[in-house]
Amino acid sequence: MSALGVIGGVVQPVLIVAGSPLLVGLMRQVRARLEGRAGAGVGQPWRDLRKLLRKERIAPRGTSEVFRFAPLVLVATTLVVAVVVPFVATESALDPVADLFAVVALLALGAVALALAGLDTGTAFGGMGASREMTILALVEPTLLVAIFALSVRVGSTNLGAIVSSTLHDPARVISPVSLLAAVALIVVIVAETGRIPVDNPSTHLELTMVHEAMVLEHAGPDLALVELASAMRLSVFLGLLANLFVPWGIATEATPLALLIGVLALVVKVGVLGGLLAAGEVFVAKLRLFRVPELLAGSFLLALLAVAASFFLA
Repeated sequence: MSALGVIGGVVQPVLIVAGSPLLVGLMRQVRARLEGRAGAGVGQPWRDLRKLLRKERIAPRGTSEVFRFAPLVLVATTLVVAVVVPFVATESALDPVADLFAVVALLALGAVALALAGLDTGTAFGGMGASREMTILALVEPTLLVAIFALSVRVGSTNLGAIVSSTLHDPARVISPVSLLAAVALIVVIVAETGRIPVDNPSTHLELTMVHEAMVLEHAGPDLALVELASAMRLSVFLGLLANLFVPWGIATEATPLALLIGVLALVVKVGVLGGLLAAGEVFVAKLRLFRVPELLAGSFLLALLAVAASFFLA
């Protein structure tokens, strides 16, 4: 465990927790401006969280500890990923956990916990949302694994820090067929995992279309605040992972104040730009019908497989 890894392990989760609601506010503001509205402001998600944290914790009658602990599990798994993934620094505080398979498993665990909480309520909406979430998760997680595995083949390691460092030392890999195919597959994965249009609409409450919102309808007060914060953190984590796997420039490689400051600023800029582009794209894209979503995700999985094949043939 190096000094750079320890500092990164402290700075990254603080940055993700503090900045994720601001990222959601920025994306809402971009959408509002493009739709001709004034918008509530970038800081509105933080004000909403503060309001929810002041309310009373209420749980539906008949729910078990699964419902009560699901928000904590969702936040905890995302927080661990924020600690170990190379966002600000190339080295990790917990290097064994910075492995591709461990990170994907942690992200999946949080999603499964939330789906179980939706089932635990016994409501039709909760069960419907959980069923849809698991259907999407079953298609998304293999794509995420295969797409990043394609990048790891040429490195000889599934450690995310090693993959980022390899791209830093050989920038030409960014425009290789492997990287381009994997990047497109990961973009589709991020849209599906974070419940964005065209897979899901984060601002809808229509029972025929909602996925994520259906699972959290019964949460209230501090529990709902944790779920909303974790959802924003997962969005930041995925966008940060996309940015640093393909455009890692600016990430700190040494434990100096200037390098770490540049790493923080680079992450903020890259994630902000990606979030703004994602929000802008949502304005011009219609939501897909639920039965068309597997076709989109199957296409992304095919791109990930092509990336793996290209990584072996073009190595």
